[in-house]
Amino acid sequence: MTMDLPCPSSKIPPPPALVGHAQPLAAQETLSPRVLTPPCTLLMRHRLMWGSLLRPPTASAPEYSLVTFHYAIRLLLNHCLILLRLRSIIHPAKSCIMSPTSQNGEVIVRPSLNMIRDGSKRWVHTAVGYFLGKKPYFYHIDEFARTNWPGLKDVTATASGFFFFRFQSEVAMTEIIEGGPWLFQGQPIVLQRWQPGMALRKLKHTEVPVWIKLKHLPIEYWTEEGLSVVASGIGKPLYPDAITKACTRLDFARVCVMLNIASKLPKHIVILAPTAEGGEIPCKVDVEYEWVPKKCVTCMSLGHSASSCPTLQSSSKKPVNVFVAKVRPVDTAARQETNASSMGADQEHSSLRWIALTFQM
Repeated sequence: MTMDLPCPSSKIPPPPALVGHAQPLAAQETLSPRVLTPPCTLLMRHRLMWGSLLRPPTASAPEYSLVTFHYAIRLLLNHCLILLRLRSIIHPAKSCIMSPTSQNGEVIVRPSLNMIRDGSKRWVHTAVGYFLGKKPYFYHIDEFARTNWPGLKDVTATASGFFFFRFQSEVAMTEIIEGGPWLFQGQPIVLQRWQPGMALRKLKHTEVPVWIKLKHLPIEYWTEEGLSVVASGIGKPLYPDAITKACTRLDFARVCVMLNIASKLPKHIVILAPTAEGGEIPCKVDVEYEWVPKKCVTCMSLGHSASSCPTLQSSSKKPVNVFVAKVRPVDTAARQETNASSMGADQEHSSLRWIALTFQM
């Protein structure tokens, strides 16, 4: 069974005659640029030529020409291209064209759940991070992460300031995320797990993920639902750490929450647990924040305090006096006097007057 395939290259000329050998019949054949037999058939038909090319030197044929060697390399590359093209024909790339819909003047497309799952496989062990302050250079972050974070696979970044840290396993990623907060040159980097549909936008840094410790928490609340209910008093609960999830440390529960800067930071939470008789039993849980970002009450953003707010610095700039020399016109008649060459210079120098100009810097 043969298959007609388009030739990936132009016509290959036959090789020159081998030194000390009769030119094989297969070497005299040429490949048509339009019709080509499968690569396996080509290899079988050219086995005599390959044997002649790869045979070690003998007394009758001490060496082979360089042109013959180049021909063998070209033929090998041609066969590789045929195999690649044959693979692309048998296994074509997946493509899906969907008809978009319109709703309220906006174009809407609906991807399938399987497509989202296939696209998420590459980023399943990825942590997304960004800095609250000025974004450092990429190669500095790449060197810092590869030096301090074991199990890191690669690092990529976006122009908006998001860094993607892809790890080799779930365990390696979890250890880095839960081992925070991490500081780079005094700037905290906010790390969180990547999730499908995560919007890569930094508006005004009004929210930031923070690790909190819930001390004196009753053990009946050490469930996913119980931790979420208690942590909701601080912010939006995200996930607990591995030790809290396994209940191997009962001194405190460690939960990551999305903290809103507009809300207050309470030092404790009061739980009113219902009883079977219809009453309530109060329970006080202390809250400890592992890291609290700097909050500006002027522009309501994170990353700097009110004293170093850029809006205040731009409005509090003081005027600066700049002195500029003003030249008064000199009498031309005095300059024409025979003995006024030196006096004219003195008069011109004495005619300078200084005025103050005020500028806003």
